[in-house]
Amino acid sequence: MHRILKQLLGWLAVAAVSASLAVAAEPQAGRDYIALNPSQPTRTPGKIEVLEFFSYGCNHCKALQPALAAWAAGLPADVQLRRVPVSFNRAPWARLARIYYALEVTGNVEKHDGAVFKALHDERVNFSNDDTIVAWATARGIDGKKFAEALASFGVQSMVPRGDQEAAAYKIEGVPTLIVEGRWLVVNNGNFPRMLAVADALIEKARKEKRK
Repeated sequence: MHRILKQLLGWLAVAAVSASLAVAAEPQAGRDYIALNPSQPTRTPGKIEVLEFFSYGCNHCKALQPALAAWAAGLPADVQLRRVPVSFNRAPWARLARIYYALEVTGNVEKHDGAVFKALHDERVNFSNDDTIVAWATARGIDGKKFAEALASFGVQSMVPRGDQEAAAYKIEGVPTLIVEGRWLVVNNGNFPRMLAVADALIEKARKEKRK
């Protein structure tokens, strides 16, 4: 009987440790994410929206990009990643934001997104004017005429302040920042796999609440 009791206590101890580890792995409000008050309207009707605020000029955004791209490729049909480049009222970053929007408008963002980060941070390409940007894009096989038109268009230029306005509404102070469903801000602790895991948990949280 004593031996059986000892085994039972041992099993209970293991179960308690396992339970504590499971709880620790669960995202915690205030530590892993912040509930936004007020929440913000999303722009992807019928989808659970994950929003990334970023800039090509940010080296942390560059570090996140490969993992984020792989994660986004595996998102279920009811989830949509929307990316918003921000400038924080910096002219060089506003120009970089226009690069993203021009790539998006011309259907080239998925293929060349990572290349912009590489050009800036590894190859030290100086995107100081539109001619340099168009020349870089053309060298990568992008239709230079269409890209130049998109880069200079009123539509693309107007997207930049709108992105900054959205970042201001969320009170974004740094990038990269992930927002889920306009309601939860994922805490950026520099651990990108953990950030994406927290985003996954918040997506499931949003999904369950939609079912109710």
